[in-house]
This record gives sequence, C-alpha cells and structure tokens, in this order.
Amino acid sequence: MPAYLIVAATQAEAAYVPAALPVLITGIGKTAAATAVARALASYGDLGGLELVNIGTAGALHDHHEGLHEPGVVLNHDINADAIRALGYDPQERLRCGSGETVLATGDVFVTDPVVRTRLAAQADLVDMEGYAVVYAAQQFGVPVRLVKHVSDRADETALDWPAMVDHSAQALGAWLAESLK
Repeated sequence: MPAYLIVAATQAEAAYVPAALPVLITGIGKTAAATAVARALASYGDLGGLELVNIGTAGALHDHHEGLHEPGVVLNHDINADAIRALGYDPQERLRCGSGETVLATGDVFVTDPVVRTRLAAQADLVDMEGYAVVYAAQQFGVPVRLVKHVSDRADETALDWPAMVDHSAQALGAWLAESLK
C-alpha cells in the first residue's frame, strides 16, 4: 500500500482530510505549489512507495461538469508554448498524470472572464491554479501523482464567490479521500 501525501493549495480545501493522512498546504498559484511540493519531496529520505494526491477546487469550463473529477491530463494554460517551441525548447505544457480523459487547465489567472473561459473550454474541461505545478514537480522527482478536483464554480463571475463555496467542495474531497485511500 502506498504512502500518501495530500497536497492542497489552502487549508480551507483540506479542512476534511482524514486525520491519518499527511497534508501539505502549498499556497495559491503555480509558483507556490511547485516550490512547496519540491521542498517537501526533497525532505524525504526515500520516495519509494510515496504517492501525491492533489485535491482542490476547480472551475467548470463546460456547464455540464459538476462534482468530483480525476483529470488524466493537465495543461499549463498561461505559458506562451508556441514561442518557446519556436526557440527550440520543449515547454512541456501538457502532462499526462492519469488514465482519465478529463483535462485540467492550470494557470495563475483567476478565470472570471467569459472570453478566457471560452478559449480554455476549447482545450480543457476544468481550470485551477495549482494542478499543473504539482504534477510537474512530482514528475521531476519520479513520484506518482493523482489529481482530484471538485467543481466549485463555473469559471465566470460566480468564481468570486469561492470563499462561500469552498467548504462544500472540501467536504466532498474529504469524503472521497476517506473512501478511496483506505
């Protein structure tokens, strides 16, 4: 049975994580998430058997998405990948992290603009601010990672009500952990 490290951006998202599971709170955004995950993984003497589970809220880019999702692909949506490729480098803007078909777009932009939502919906199902960074850092250390996201909003002006909606998502995420990581 693997050892788990539960990774969440905020304490509010991790409020219902079962007490027996270790939790890493990264802070909001890609830089905070990547730094916190790398620091945590570097502190382990042996990474064998460790699996990261990144839980958190996400905005739905399509109106039919709700509830819990386990994305199998994560995109870094606010990087200029074409320009980096034109310079001869691989931006690694798309990472596989599971077998599912749900695509999570990650960026440091809090999506509330309908134009941004429409652009992202053409390539992804959900949007968050940390998933890509957690996957990237974990993969650099050779540690398997799963993403479990709960839809908290529609990635529109209602996203600004996130503080009022996060507890509902945190309860669903905590219940999923209690059931799935027995």
